[in-house]
Amino acid sequence: MKQIDVCLTPDLLHLHTVDNTIVVVADVFRATSCMVTAFAYGVGSIIPVATVDECRALQQRGYLAAAERNAHTVEGFDLDNSPFSYMDERLQGTDIAMTTTNGTLAITKSRSAVKVLVGSFLNLDAIARYLRTQTYDVMVLCAGWKGRPNLEDTLFAGALAHRLRDDYSMQEDGALMAHRLYCDGKDNLVNYLSNASHIRRLQRLGIHKDIAYCLQHDLYDVVPVLRGSALVKMDV
Repeated sequence: MKQIDVCLTPDLLHLHTVDNTIVVVADVFRATSCMVTAFAYGVGSIIPVATVDECRALQQRGYLAAAERNAHTVEGFDLDNSPFSYMDERLQGTDIAMTTTNGTLAITKSRSAVKVLVGSFLNLDAIARYLRTQTYDVMVLCAGWKGRPNLEDTLFAGALAHRLRDDYSMQEDGALMAHRLYCDGKDNLVNYLSNASHIRRLQRLGIHKDIAYCLQHDLYDVVPVLRGSALVKMDV
């Protein structure tokens, strides 16, 4: 039986083997939620880069550019890290360069996988349906916060494991832990996450609507996949 595993932070990725695995990267608050929303609203591609300098270089080449550090927009860039910013019809068909504190770093670290997909609660069902058709093991890479685990990404990993429990076995404790956390909190994720560190960080910025939006399940039938250096919307 295929297996699903969970890596709680990119700093632990070296302990996992991803060469024969599909990696699903999750940065629920807010990078991967932004990416899924962007593709749902017609963005052409997103180039995820690890550093602000790389993003600025792409901006100078004509790309629209989004840069976030410590939950704040980096000065001089075109877009921020709120999913609502990607609902603009003027972005349809555009190519966007993006760097974030955690999410884009996790994506760039996963390049040796069979495939790298972008996951969020917003496209949970689309990701699960696609993975059921695949023959490879799956690993959810939680972006975490600066090398530390976080609760929201771990809960997404548990949600995906829950959706796939009839098709993938959970052999490792990371997957078992994430699944149990999700089962404990799934009836009210907003309340379950109320004391989470990144929730408090975002609330201090006054962006409660982003939190509620990012925790909605199954809004979009979108599966972003990394092709070369760019994320594109997969035909599913």
